[in-house]
Amino acid sequence: MKSSTVKFYQTDTFTVGNRLLSETDRSLQSNMERTNSLNSGHRACQGCGEALGARYAIDAAMRATGNQLIAANATGCLEVFSTPYPETSWQIPWIHSLFGNTAAVATGVAAALKVQGREETRVVAQGGDGGTTDIGFGCLSGMFERNDDVLYLCYDNEAYMNTGVQRSSATPPAARTATTQAVGQAPGNVFGQGKNVPLIAMAHDIPYVATASVADVRDLEAKVTKAMSINGARYIHILVPCPLGWGSAPQDTIKLARLATESGLFPVFEAENGEITGRRHIRRHIPVEEYLKPQKRFAHLFRPVLQAEVIAGLQAIADRNIRRFGLRPEEATS
Repeated sequence: MKSSTVKFYQTDTFTVGNRLLSETDRSLQSNMERTNSLNSGHRACQGCGEALGARYAIDAAMRATGNQLIAANATGCLEVFSTPYPETSWQIPWIHSLFGNTAAVATGVAAALKVQGREETRVVAQGGDGGTTDIGFGCLSGMFERNDDVLYLCYDNEAYMNTGVQRSSATPPAARTATTQAVGQAPGNVFGQGKNVPLIAMAHDIPYVATASVADVRDLEAKVTKAMSINGARYIHILVPCPLGWGSAPQDTIKLARLATESGLFPVFEAENGEITGRRHIRRHIPVEEYLKPQKRFAHLFRPVLQAEVIAGLQAIADRNIRRFGLRPEEATS
């Protein structure tokens, strides 16, 4: 699938909007064809990145499948704010699973559809980083190993936000959470822990793996559309900043998602059958400090004393990502 890059100056906005674009180049979110699959009226916090990510992804999946879509949703923020009993903001067939078995539930739905001969109806599974990288990891690996015909969408806000901002295996080093307090000799989350699920998914040699960000809706829509054109197990890991858990301003959600990619801390790429096939090159390389400073979860790195060594450690992670994924061609490893 060919796609063209939209430059910020074509739209007069760093958020890659649509005001100056032709209708054929505009994102689905500016088109009357969008389904509003996650409709208004939900109870997400102001500036919730997960609400944006879910709406962008599911609307794109609906368009790609001709509105023939069923979603399984793990327990977590997305489930809680969108379906307070007896209400729902979902406009699609939607199944609430347990915290850890979303991939298995989606696999069962896909198997039932196959038995019924309903090949036109597709299945997605949704979960946060806690339900994906931790509690549901075994079921997810099983889905990958069996190559079940499911697209799994992980909305990564880097902690267990729904239950009180506890650390998950996707929480970055040095970040303050309720279980990694900013105290002691090494405040915040320790270095050298956690797991990279996109790379683990690639190790399963599944047909399609990608990372995406709510800061680039066109890239996210394109990746979901591509994923829905493929059969077998697929995985998209989406960065969705959380103002409440990150201690950031609600209006900075898109800005922070963009800074995460431009610093190199969140590499945006795609892979097919275990091999990287594309990446989003960094447009304006920034030091990690620009990304860290607007977030209270990293405030202890800057006051009362600047933690230069810790910041340097985070910068080293970003620099390694840039080399490893070729995010700046002049710095890519051979």
